[in-house]
Amino acid sequence: MESKTVYSTEHGRMCAKCSRAIAQCECGRTKAVLKGNGNVRVGLQTKGRKGKGVTLITGLPLDEDELQRLAKELKQKCGTGGTVKNGVIEIQGDRRTMLVEELKGRGYSARLSGG
Repeated sequence: MESKTVYSTEHGRMCAKCSRAIAQCECGRTKAVLKGNGNVRVGLQTKGRKGKGVTLITGLPLDEDELQRLAKELKQKCGTGGTVKNGVIEIQGDRRTMLVEELKGRGYSARLSGG
């Protein structure tokens, strides 16, 4: 059985197929599938949250890393917590109007959804 290096203190994680650093590996790279369709919707949800409102942002055409980065920036802008689940950014509280304006300022065609 052939032994391959999976971690190097010099390069970090290594690819199991080509034995290169993950940053330089080309063999396992595939294009990330974008979940959003470009119709960015910002809505409020209180169901199943014991009456606490959560602002949901759906339809962003970003991969998981970019969603995490955007969520972090939006949470800092709002001064509140939140998370990313299944391609949907959740921000605690009712921050719909602020988030729509922020997303429009970043070039997305964001709209309010729901009633």
